[in-house]
Amino acid sequence: MKITEVAAAVIERPGEFLLAQRPQGKPYPGYWEFPGGKIEAGEDPRAALVRELKEELGIDVTDATPWITRVYAYTHATVRLHFWRVTAWRGEPQPLEDQDIRWQRVGATDVSPMLPANTPVLAALALPDVMIVSNAAAKGIDAWIGQLTERAPTERMLVQVREKGMAKQPLQHLLSRALVRAGSFGSLVVVNSDCGSFPQCDGVHLTARALNALAARPAGSLVGASCHDEAELEHAAKLALDYAVVGPVNATASHPGAAPMGWDRFQALARDRPMPIYAIGGLSRADLAEARRRAAHGVALLGAAFR
Repeated sequence: MKITEVAAAVIERPGEFLLAQRPQGKPYPGYWEFPGGKIEAGEDPRAALVRELKEELGIDVTDATPWITRVYAYTHATVRLHFWRVTAWRGEPQPLEDQDIRWQRVGATDVSPMLPANTPVLAALALPDVMIVSNAAAKGIDAWIGQLTERAPTERMLVQVREKGMAKQPLQHLLSRALVRAGSFGSLVVVNSDCGSFPQCDGVHLTARALNALAARPAGSLVGASCHDEAELEHAAKLALDYAVVGPVNATASHPGAAPMGWDRFQALARDRPMPIYAIGGLSRADLAEARRRAAHGVALLGAAFR
């Protein structure tokens, strides 16, 4: 099967991203997509992205980081879309190829129809940059909820409630308070699969053991997993999970026996995955830029969650 390699750009400014409408004369005229174009034989994906955005929009890319890679079979071709997040450029985007372009709010797209290959990308883009992993048992439920309450109005987060030794009643109490405090500001709350089933949450975060035991994606609007190697990431992709967490990148006090993989190994695991990847292990928000350069969607934080 011949696959056409394509570089696609998620051009971002605070809270918004750019979409382009396919002009007449191309397949799917009138459909909306992320800007970009075909990668020529022997061409580096980033170089193709820079070239295409110059030709299509008249901008010079100055900062772009690899994100996700998705394969989609259209009636006319099968494409592999290499998505890059473009956060800095020179010039103002202009429609140079008879296409319409529009800025869209993240999580509130108002143009249609969208190219089918891009629809799941919108959901991935709407995931927060930072995952918070709870340590309420160690810190105290009231203390942890207090910190979450203070942070939630200023930062939209993906909150993983991971309290494996907590009894069901206090865990239910913790979840209810987290949903009220963080969910009301747009944060998402998932519960670790070792904690049990709590349908009121936004989804479930699978341990690697739980992931490996599954043959199909579990029910839930948001499903992610902890992964440590290629096999687990490939299984997560096969189940069409919404995200994966990979690490530990650095040494961490919470898992003193786990050997850190470092950024190079993380990048090798995270690159060209169809779902967003969070880096975890001894990180802080200050590591977000490096994580993005290494193909991560964001960072997952435990000890540094509220610093």
